[in-house]
Amino acid sequence: MGDAVNPFSSRYGSWAVVAGASEGLGAEFAKQLAENGMNLLLIARQAELLSGVAEDIRRRHGVEVRCLVQDLADTELARILQEATADLEIGIIVYNAAYVPTGRFAEMDPDSLEQLVRVNVQGPVTTIRALAPAMCERNRGAVVLVSSLAGMQGSPGVAAYAASKAFNTILAEGLWAELGERNIDVVVSCAGAMPTPGYQRTFNMGAPGMLDPAVVAKRTLRALGRGPRFIPGAINRMAAFLTTRLLPRKAAIRVIGRSTRRLL
Repeated sequence: MGDAVNPFSSRYGSWAVVAGASEGLGAEFAKQLAENGMNLLLIARQAELLSGVAEDIRRRHGVEVRCLVQDLADTELARILQEATADLEIGIIVYNAAYVPTGRFAEMDPDSLEQLVRVNVQGPVTTIRALAPAMCERNRGAVVLVSSLAGMQGSPGVAAYAASKAFNTILAEGLWAELGERNIDVVVSCAGAMPTPGYQRTFNMGAPGMLDPAVVAKRTLRALGRGPRFIPGAINRMAAFLTTRLLPRKAAIRVIGRSTRRLL
C-alpha cells in the first residue's frame, strides 16, 4: 500500500511495535496499523494466538509481520527489544498489554501483584525507553499507551490495576510534552469496558458504553497528534466527566465500587 493512501509510514516510519497483540484490543491495533500500511512486530506470550493474528494480517494486508513470543515481565526485556528491532525503523509503539488480578488487595497473592507491576508499569517504561531514543534521533514517531477509565479514581476490587493505569495516563502526558519536542506524537487511550476475551475472562459482565475493540483502536490511532489523553466513546467521556469533575472524590470511588463489588 502506498504512503499516499496510508500516510502512517511516511509520517512516523515503516514499522510498528504492538505489545500485547495476541487478541482483543492489541490484535485490533495491529490490524488497523497494517491497514494503514505499517509493517509489524507483534509481541505476546501466547505463540499460537500471536501466529494466527500475524497470518491473518499478512493475508489481508500484504505487509511484513514478525512475531516475538515474549513475556513482557521479563527483566531482560530492554535487551530483547533492542535486539529484535536492530534492523527496523520503528515508527509507532503501542503498549496494550495488561495483567488484571481481581479481589481484595490485602488478600492478593504477592506474586500476582509483582506480575502486575512488571507488566503494567515496568513494561511500558522499559519498552518506550528501549525504543524511543531511535525515534528521537530520526525526529519522528508515535507512542500509544492504553489506560482505562478505572484509572481515573480508586477502583475497589481492582485497586492495583487501576493504580497502574493511572500511572500510564500520567506517564503518557509527560511524554507528550517531552517527546513532542522531537516531533513524536503521544496519546493515551483511556478506554472503557470492551467485550474482549480478556475482559470476559476477568469480569464476565456488560457495562454502559461498551465499544467494539476495532472501534477503540481506530479512534485512538486517529487521535495521534491530538493527545495527550483520549477517551473513546461519548458515554465514556460523560462517565469520566462525572467521576473526575462533578462528583466529590469519595463519591466517585463509591460509584465505581458499586460496579466492582462483585470482584471483592
